Amino acid sequence: MTEEKKRTLHIAPRPAKAEAKPAGKPASGRSQPRYDRARPQRQIPHSTPAPEGDGKVRISKLMAERGLCSRREADSYIERGLVFVNGERVSELGTKVDPSVDIRLDKLAQAQQDARVTIILHKPVGFVSGQAEDGYKPAATLIKAETQQRKSGAQVFHPSNLRGLAPAGRLDIDSTGLLVLTQDGVIARKLIGEDSDVEKEYLVRVEGTLSNQGLRDLNHGLSLDGVKLRPAKVNWINDDQLHFVLKEGRKRQIRRMCELVGLKVIGLKRVRIGNVKLGDLPLGQWRYLREDESF
Repeated sequence: MTEEKKRTLHIAPRPAKAEAKPAGKPASGRSQPRYDRARPQRQIPHSTPAPEGDGKVRISKLMAERGLCSRREADSYIERGLVFVNGERVSELGTKVDPSVDIRLDKLAQAQQDARVTIILHKPVGFVSGQAEDGYKPAATLIKAETQQRKSGAQVFHPSNLRGLAPAGRLDIDSTGLLVLTQDGVIARKLIGEDSDVEKEYLVRVEGTLSNQGLRDLNHGLSLDGVKLRPAKVNWINDDQLHFVLKEGRKRQIRRMCELVGLKVIGLKRVRIGNVKLGDLPLGQWRYLREDESF
């Protein structure tokens, strides 16, 4: 077996910048929220957070851990009297309870949770995941009726679906593929929370020379910014393309990993997040996450 392989390919130029737009606003004119809490599901059998000194836990924390809603949403529902603990309505913020209590949402709150949408976008190169920067448009500007992938029985687009819509994770401006945008803090936490364990799958075209040790390092052995990376799954697909599966999403992680082992990334496409695949979704188009899908 030869110790090294030679990979070469011409580098495609970055697309021309779009006309500069004021930074800090998404397509809807509202600043995009940052999701950092939550988890999906309606019923409660899930991990229970560790109790505090008195053995009790804040209701909002329990609700987030059980997948009822995000902690921010929980506080809002509690304040509005839309949360029931063991059948009793609770309306005081900061209330602590025993971790084993039964918690249910009022029908109005549950309807609001059910109305939240999650969108699967095939992001092209040249769009940023979040807010506009350096004259490049946010990927959210592609979410409109005329770019929706239309299949039989698909939900019809409504402008209200843009309110509070935010990317659950990043995909670099030079990268293409599956990008998730959601109104649901529960889904956002599952995908990008500190304890997220969801796989992300990529096809990566490279040039340069990679040794067998370099391939082993890509799988487990590299650090970025002084922090050791989680184990990855990396293997060759063909003479110039690698297959990556990661469970984290550091900034420009794959490109930086490849640089550390002597490779240059010249094309990167994300094709799967968890159980949701990009599939046949055309470039620049989007669809709603279906009821039968979950990450």
